Amino acid sequence: MFEPHGALARAVDGFQPRAGQAEMAQAVARVMEQGGVLVAEAATGVGKTFAYLVPALLSGERVLLSTATKALQDQLFGRDLPRLAQALGVPVRTALLKGRGSYLCLHRLELAGQAIDAGTPHLRRTLSNVERWAKATRTGDLAEVPALDERSPVVPLVTSTRENCLGADCPQFKACHVNGARREAMAADVVVINHHLFFADLAIRESGMAELLPSVRVVVFDEAHQLNETGIQFLGQQLGTGQLLDLARDVLAVGLKHARGQADWNALAGELEGAARDLRLAGGTARGQARLRWSDAVPDGLDESAWHAALQRVVSALAGAMDVLAAVDEQSPDLRRLHERLALLAERAGHFQQPCDSALVRWVDVGGSALRLRESPLDIADTVRARLLGAPPQDPAAPEAGGPPPERPRAWVFVSATLGDDERLSWFTEPCGLQEAEVMHVGSPFDYARQAALYVPPHGPRPGDPAHAQQVARLAGDGAARLGGRTMVLTTTLRALREIGEALRQRFEVDGDIEVLVQGSLPKRELMERFRRGAEPGRAGCVLVGSSSFWEGVDLPGDALQLVVIDKLPFPPPGDPLVDARCRRFEQQGRSAFAAYSLPEAAVALKQGAGRLIRSETDVGLLVICDPRLVSMGYGRRLLAALPPMRRLTTAAAFDAELDSLGAAPREPVDSAVQA
Repeated sequence: MFEPHGALARAVDGFQPRAGQAEMAQAVARVMEQGGVLVAEAATGVGKTFAYLVPALLSGERVLLSTATKALQDQLFGRDLPRLAQALGVPVRTALLKGRGSYLCLHRLELAGQAIDAGTPHLRRTLSNVERWAKATRTGDLAEVPALDERSPVVPLVTSTRENCLGADCPQFKACHVNGARREAMAADVVVINHHLFFADLAIRESGMAELLPSVRVVVFDEAHQLNETGIQFLGQQLGTGQLLDLARDVLAVGLKHARGQADWNALAGELEGAARDLRLAGGTARGQARLRWSDAVPDGLDESAWHAALQRVVSALAGAMDVLAAVDEQSPDLRRLHERLALLAERAGHFQQPCDSALVRWVDVGGSALRLRESPLDIADTVRARLLGAPPQDPAAPEAGGPPPERPRAWVFVSATLGDDERLSWFTEPCGLQEAEVMHVGSPFDYARQAALYVPPHGPRPGDPAHAQQVARLAGDGAARLGGRTMVLTTTLRALREIGEALRQRFEVDGDIEVLVQGSLPKRELMERFRRGAEPGRAGCVLVGSSSFWEGVDLPGDALQLVVIDKLPFPPPGDPLVDARCRRFEQQGRSAFAAYSLPEAAVALKQGAGRLIRSETDVGLLVICDPRLVSMGYGRRLLAALPPMRRLTTAAAFDAELDSLGAAPREPVDSAVQA
């Protein structure tokens, strides 16, 4: 299949035989045939998607594919799977399954108009667009709605949650899009899901996976590096002011619709809103996003009496509403479900009044007008070992779930471009409980020594110096001016994001030759599209400043991106409750937390950020890391070894010459047919 004149070469535009891709495909095929666990780190350019999809389609097995992002989900289902199935001549039925928050709820759509204030005409227009689309859609997937921002306040109004779904009591149950997607998944040969959905089911048995997973023998996790952080979100507990405000809104709307005059619904909703407001105020005045450690009775830095009073008001408000709903909940399924939601949140609020289990970590997320109480395990290792690797697939024909296991064990495949910086990929395998897995590394086919260079500015302010952000902005601005844009700045903090973004805007806003795009100003999808257009002839070039999510999942082949600037080494943030708890565990084991945790975390993040630069065999570019510790500290050798083998530039003159070379290179159109 992967040979120069094989099926893929004949059917896929731009396909090039790659030894690493074929090697990985053979390893995946063997594990799918025999069962077991394979962890494969496939560097950028290997074509890992085809390397697992081809053996999956040829295996004849029922396959579950899980990705970290909805974007890759849609790409696999809408482009890669049908293209490969046709190329291989394999008749296969595929299905796409997302979480219920991605699908239109027909019942809540009927109620949504009552929840939108007349003073918000833009929300009314958005709701009207959704209503028009709802009449024609077959899938109910909100990703189909033109120009609908996934952050829109309308989205939670027209989707359901586990708490407010009416289930079989819903008047729209037969037409439900969530149930339709689950039925298609149960009938499919290959089902594409995401990590959030997978772990939501492990935690609360809510997504429909409880029936799906036992019937599947082959499971593939792509973008597996996100598994641990995704999993712990669902294996703990959380309670947020947003949940309380949503509940208050529904108490008012549902109460007035089904039990008007039988209770003071305005007062009940007002008490819940007041409790949410008090809880947020008790969380302090932290600017931006903050995590407060909660190792004692009260989160760090908060007033003890105010915190306890606010949490008790939440408990009391939920209890009061429960008492009222208990008297009327038999009158409609909506009221009954509302009563169940109140009971669930009341139990959770009571839980957070109790001390935290020593095996868990508890903290408070504070940001803007929202606050969330969080508690989780430190990793997913125990869950993976006990509930995944220790649970064989069941024979669908067996009369009970505890029937005899099949002859061959289940196959688990975990793949990503970045899974660690040592031979055993310990950064990934340890927290995921996969120390016994087969591990393979597949190197990149790119000629990094020819295609890319690395520059670490030898002079200037160090990270932590107030002048450091300005230096990063000046260097990135100089590069963007000489390249006509084509520059991305990756920051390690939101503060640096704001400072660097503002400095670049001030520099370029006068003449308008360069457009400065900053994370948060527009949806990520729109920022990326504008950045791509900036490389077109006759358009102003672009500089994109991003943090967090822009370190990965950004694919800009061709010369749209030629300069990546990283502000400093991405060590885990000190003071973060999860980071502190994980470091304490390593120290208790007699291991160095820096060597066993902080350094591998930084190495993996650095690999992810550097991976944005070279995306094809013809790309050329320059990576700048504005942190002299990379070359002055002993641990820098380990971080440098984690990066692709780029040429090293050691002087400002060499840096300038490299920029001149990139700026003088002829601009070629980007080939849109990129091998997966």
